[in-house]
Amino acid sequence: MVQQPMSLKLSSNPSEESEKPEKIYLPRTSESEKLKKIRHTASHVMAMAVQKLFPKAQVTIGPWIENGFYYDFDNPEPFSENDLKAIKKEMVKIINRKLPVIREEVSREEAKQRIEAIKEPYKLEILADIKEEPITIYHLGNEWWDLCAGPHVENTSELNPKAIELESVAGAYWRGDETKAQLQRIYATAWETPEQLAEYKRRKEEALRRDHKKLGKELGLFIFSDLVGPGLPLWTPKGTLLRSILEDFLKQEQLKRGYLPVVTPHIAKVDLFKTSGHWQKYKEDMFPLMADDEEAAAQEVGFVMKPMNCPFHIQIYKSELRSYRELPMRLAEFGTVYRYEQSGELGGLTRVRGFTVDDSHLFVTPEQLDSEFLNVVDLILSVFNKLQLKNFKARLSFRDPASDKYIGSDEVWDKAEGAIRRAVETLGMEHFEGIGEAAFYGPKLDFIFSDALEREWQLGTVQVDYNLPERFELEYVAEDGSRKRPVMIHRAPFGSLERLIGILIEEYAGDFPLWLAPVQARLLPVGEAQLDFTKDVVAKMRALGIRAEVDTSGDRLGKLIRNAEKDKIPVMAVVGAKEVETNTLSIRTRASGELGTISVDEVLDKMKNAIANFENF
Repeated sequence: MVQQPMSLKLSSNPSEESEKPEKIYLPRTSESEKLKKIRHTASHVMAMAVQKLFPKAQVTIGPWIENGFYYDFDNPEPFSENDLKAIKKEMVKIINRKLPVIREEVSREEAKQRIEAIKEPYKLEILADIKEEPITIYHLGNEWWDLCAGPHVENTSELNPKAIELESVAGAYWRGDETKAQLQRIYATAWETPEQLAEYKRRKEEALRRDHKKLGKELGLFIFSDLVGPGLPLWTPKGTLLRSILEDFLKQEQLKRGYLPVVTPHIAKVDLFKTSGHWQKYKEDMFPLMADDEEAAAQEVGFVMKPMNCPFHIQIYKSELRSYRELPMRLAEFGTVYRYEQSGELGGLTRVRGFTVDDSHLFVTPEQLDSEFLNVVDLILSVFNKLQLKNFKARLSFRDPASDKYIGSDEVWDKAEGAIRRAVETLGMEHFEGIGEAAFYGPKLDFIFSDALEREWQLGTVQVDYNLPERFELEYVAEDGSRKRPVMIHRAPFGSLERLIGILIEEYAGDFPLWLAPVQARLLPVGEAQLDFTKDVVAKMRALGIRAEVDTSGDRLGKLIRNAEKDKIPVMAVVGAKEVETNTLSIRTRASGELGTISVDEVLDKMKNAIANFENF
């Protein structure tokens, strides 16, 4: 039975809300035509300033990005921090000159002649990639111009110098190709008002404080090794424990709901993925074929590392002829998959090359589709509630009918999209459509989480699929004895363990809730005399499933407490002579501060109950 829909947003007390300062909204560039014009124009002003100060610098591309813009330059000398200050100063001069921004249309030949006249070869390559005509050029006054499609403001005076900041310099290869020239990329941001810039900078500082790469290292959860390779995290004992806690939590939830655990290999014959369509539609994201020799490679015969688990689960379903009485069949696996992400796109745990998906594939009759889909959504909402992830929205990720990246007929896509739409309408969920965001084999309901810094992440997903059952010729025996095709539901409440843990580290700023913390309690003996008592209490805690440890460093009490705070241990217990004598613990928690002296038995009961109910001590 599906529970009533839960709210996707935290409700606020009106009286409390009135006391909070007005929230400053920071739109993405793609959400604001005004910001798009500001950032396009600011990037041109920056490029003009660079070429005024560094005449040998050549400009390449300068697009907007969601929180600002960048420009790539070929300059003989590297830009320094002082250079950035000088460039910003020159930008202010240009803005204050109130130069008109003039759009001009020219023929391809005219554009080529102008570029050759100023000897900018990169622009010739850019021109060659522009397929539309006429060619558009934007001028700043009559002093500087560049190829650009726009849009722009009408005059540089519309830019607020106090709402612009040059942020950093990074290396970048021309066209992202390591065999081509290395350029220098200046990242910058521009906003409508100085207040927006100040809020953006505040969020950046907060993001640094919460950065999961930094906190993950400080908390001893995971590492990366150059010898292992980028995008391939190595999990330490504490990090592995955290993964296990999350896995066990979801496995228990799944067992209650009738899921069946399976395990599948990490590699398979390429033929499996040719049948599924991954090799045809997803090949660029897969690791290269492992073939015995050149002839086998030419014939595409060999093995590949799996990018997804679904074709394997399909083989398990297909290993026997199924009856309608066996459906729905819910196969679940924490399966590690591999995707050949470009090195420039990798980022900590949130974008990796090897990651573990909390994958499940449900094989259902057409009549069961709606109720099973609702049950999956209910599971995802329950998981989010336990993880204290409350600020998210639902995206209906549908196909773009104009694209050729999808498989299957219009009819099956309409049926699959209709099932997702019915589900969100039944649940009364706030949702929006993402055209072109579907998987190549079917539409999705994606849960987009907004974190403490209002950045958006895709977490849980549910997908309806009529296509893979067709491609693999799946069947079940219906009640009337006929053979029918099941429908597949693909689902992953976490999305991936790696991304989820990265997001949780940043959302909690490393302060995991009690039930999730790798170390839930640390006992701090004041001296050697209290060590045996402390170890005995820890043994009792461990017997109850509480993850506890003793600090045996022998440091002074102040340092013991500081270290526990630094390690973000939820419950600390100081043990002195008095505590040993009275069989008590002096409790200090990160959630509530000093709680005073409590008997050992009461501490054990409270911790056990709090963990079981996903509460703090």
